[in-house]
Amino acid sequence: MKVLRHDQPGFESQLANSLRASSLLDAQIEERVRGIITAVRERGDDALREFAERFDKVRVEQLRVTEKPRRPEARLSAAITTAHRNVAAFAKNSLRKDWRMRNRQGGAVGEKFDPITRVGIYVPGGTAPLVSTVIMTVTLAKVAGCKEIVVCSPPPINNALLYAAKIAGATEVYQVGGAQAVAAMALGTGSIQRVAKIYGPGNAYVTAAKRLLFGEVGIDMLSGPSELLVVADESADPRFVAADMLAQAEHGSGYERVWLVTTSRRVLAETQAELDRQSAALTRREFIDKIEPVGVLAKNLKQAIAITNQFAPEHCELMTKKNRQVLRQLTTAGAVFLGPWTPTVVGDYVAGPSHALPTGGAGAWFAGLTVDQFQRRTSVIELSRSALLKSLPALESFGAVEGLGAHVRSAQIRNEKPRGRSGRPGVCV
Repeated sequence: MKVLRHDQPGFESQLANSLRASSLLDAQIEERVRGIITAVRERGDDALREFAERFDKVRVEQLRVTEKPRRPEARLSAAITTAHRNVAAFAKNSLRKDWRMRNRQGGAVGEKFDPITRVGIYVPGGTAPLVSTVIMTVTLAKVAGCKEIVVCSPPPINNALLYAAKIAGATEVYQVGGAQAVAAMALGTGSIQRVAKIYGPGNAYVTAAKRLLFGEVGIDMLSGPSELLVVADESADPRFVAADMLAQAEHGSGYERVWLVTTSRRVLAETQAELDRQSAALTRREFIDKIEPVGVLAKNLKQAIAITNQFAPEHCELMTKKNRQVLRQLTTAGAVFLGPWTPTVVGDYVAGPSHALPTGGAGAWFAGLTVDQFQRRTSVIELSRSALLKSLPALESFGAVEGLGAHVRSAQIRNEKPRGRSGRPGVCV
């Protein structure tokens, strides 16, 4: 574990360099993804099949998966059902509802919310089929009322993942992975009709594709490789801290970021020892070893909070005596897990909020995935003649200062009588 201490020389600059690291902005990856997008734009399905053979080592004849999934063994199917119910219940409580009010001039204003008709959801595959991601994304689209829910995931698609897609409400599933899946959903191919908006996490290539295609398609957020930052004081159990850090490190991309920010020298030292001890017994150690965790000894909780807000972690665990106070001061985390009995894994799998969260510092301006992101917001305005007349002085002032006479005229003409036979307008009184 790389250790940074507040009382060591050069702490601020070392911390700044470590915080600057982000998997979201990589010039080489971006250039490769541009080539993938161009190939999909120009050659469609043929490019998708070529990339499946090159990147996934799978020959794909039919991109769309049409066979019905088998029901998994009882324990897994029960877990899928449990997670689906929790996520659906949370989403239903988060839905935005139409509303209406009167403004100061008496005009009726409000908003209406409609589901986006056709949405695309990317589900990572790679070294582990993320069955839980299907539940955490597709369920929200279904609750929002989206009619067409397209899922793309790398081939070959795991049966449990396919089963979860059916339970959650997917209407189409394609065995297409990586940046090429994002391009296919954004641009359309012979087999895949383009979508209006793309959701779901992915590796650095998927995230780069979402960035590059934004504007041709809507995107939910920038969510790349997983992150965890644990804020801990003397009360934290180093065993728990280390176990949670290792859980995020095992995803396998090599870009994961795993941090401990603590005010306790003892917790820092014992967590480092626990990382070595626990990782030796884990089955995915080859992936864990790609990651160098970072341990930061902060001067106090105030500094620990400031570092956390700079990092903007995807997952933030609080293991302190003042969790509620710390929570109030955190402003950039994707999701916060309070106390020693709330490991990140409960958010990953069953708690209720979606585990699709911003990474790479994007939490400073993006929130995690919520059901209202599957809804279109439309402003609605309706004025009576009286309300328009009351608005007219303000309209005339704005039109004059901006030099937009036709804007103002479009309101003024409504206060004039229809033209008579003379062709001259009258004035309504």
